[in-house]
Amino acid sequence: MSKMTTTAIFAAMMALSMPAFAQTTAAPTANSTATEAQMRPDQIRAEKFIGSTVYDVQNRNIGKVKDLLFDKDGRVDVAVIDVGAFLGMGGKFVAIPLKDIKMDNNRLTLDMTKEQLKSAQAFKFNETESTGTSAPPRDRNNNR
Repeated sequence: MSKMTTTAIFAAMMALSMPAFAQTTAAPTANSTATEAQMRPDQIRAEKFIGSTVYDVQNRNIGKVKDLLFDKDGRVDVAVIDVGAFLGMGGKFVAIPLKDIKMDNNRLTLDMTKEQLKSAQAFKFNETESTGTSAPPRDRNNNR
């Protein structure tokens, strides 16, 4: 074979193989989850949610969102609200199901009064907030 024929065959093989690589990319199926490209108007960022003031239906400040707790499926289960604190003292945490908190115009509203929240059962965080062990590693030099 001549160099020109070999080059032409090589170029043809390369041209034919290129679409094969492009076709190996999996097309989205009905069961695959697509990620969103932009935040929807009815969504709120966790960063803005945590620390936000919660108001009752009479527009009175009833507390601040301290934290969000997720269920085992990764969905936000409850919002922990700091109720009754004055200058960081005297308050308590109350867990409220997220479905009970209304979000409109960047405001969080709860159909409960501050007095109802103060009389609700207090929520306590676990002593350790990590998923690992709470025991410190053993000192290898002293525990032989």
